[in-house]
Amino acid sequence: MRTTVGIIGAGPAGLLLARLLHNAGIDAVVLESRDRSYVERRQRAGILEQGTADVLRAAGAGERMDREGLRHDGIELRFDRSRHRVDFPSLTGGRSVMVYAQTEVCKDLIALQLREGGPLLFEAEALAVEDAGTDAPRIRFRHEGREDVLECAYVVGCDGFWGVARKAIPAGLSQVFERTYPFGWLGILADVPPSHDELVYARHDRGFALLSMRPPVNSHHPSGEVASPSLGSFVSRLYLQVPHGTDAGEWGDEEIWDELERRFETADDWRLERGPITQKSVTPMRSYVHEPMRHGRLFLAGDAAHIVPPTGAKGLNLAVGDVVTFARALIHRQETGSAELLDAYSATCLRRVWQAERFSYDMTTLLHRAPGATPFEDRLQLARLERIASSRAAETDLAEGYTGFPFG
Repeated sequence: MRTTVGIIGAGPAGLLLARLLHNAGIDAVVLESRDRSYVERRQRAGILEQGTADVLRAAGAGERMDREGLRHDGIELRFDRSRHRVDFPSLTGGRSVMVYAQTEVCKDLIALQLREGGPLLFEAEALAVEDAGTDAPRIRFRHEGREDVLECAYVVGCDGFWGVARKAIPAGLSQVFERTYPFGWLGILADVPPSHDELVYARHDRGFALLSMRPPVNSHHPSGEVASPSLGSFVSRLYLQVPHGTDAGEWGDEEIWDELERRFETADDWRLERGPITQKSVTPMRSYVHEPMRHGRLFLAGDAAHIVPPTGAKGLNLAVGDVVTFARALIHRQETGSAELLDAYSATCLRRVWQAERFSYDMTTLLHRAPGATPFEDRLQLARLERIASSRAAETDLAEGYTGFPFG
């Protein structure tokens, strides 16, 4: 097989890149190790930055998002039993975010790719990227029980932290920057409407908590016509800070609800609605950056190059920024003959990556209580939160970071 761009991974980054290239008349082949059903059920991020939503619309993949997603114009911060709402549009010139799960983004992009785009091969396991430093890289992969080779002009690794793409960059060229946090998130999906119409981030002496929401599980496929959902049609997605290495099975359902109530407690009459818990898992927390994000004709995107703690809702959005940067650079090469933007890919992406890493780290240390934290550190956290609640400049910095840094 031969193509211009070989894309490893059919997550939102790989699928969006294939769509952007298709719209520009550039051929691509997508290789995905899992089957279609798994990709369309894989639960991940649920917050789309303004820029991500705009890119999906421009790519022709925003219709169902706009119909079924939930636009959020702010978040609520809770601390010391008080509540403070951060209003995004008033602080950012009209920007907002969209609650729309990664599973739904993937469904939309898969449907478009299969209907209009180039080859999308499920259960096609990439085994290695070869000759990455040359003008003719190759992806060796296994599909339908036999090995094959995809010859490319460019390879983009959207295959996650455990994928093969990053391994093709020589160790002598690689630098890794990382931090592992001593806590994780116990996340639940509950069959009950959200107790608040926007996300709630709570700092408490017992640890962090987050109130979020998702469209109902097994929501309509892109081929189906449905009415716009109300908040009541969404289900609750909630998280508790727990020690690193916690087993989700150690927590009983009522124990989880009791702890959520404690951490979300306010001085007014707000109350947390309870319901059946349908899903329970623990997410570890880490920060990770691999430099460079390019070697020869191999380009890394998304979790293959960087990971952020989920506090800032940046993972999926960073991956979108990477593939938008690559698509723009390749289109520029096709139109002008200049490789300037391709050569600058790693540096361009890393500027945005490090700002997102900084923002995610700031949000994490602002809201999570570290094991063994001292009263001095507790007071500093409260002082930082009070600064956001009382200073438009501090509040604007948070709103700009949350709604997204510019692409490119």
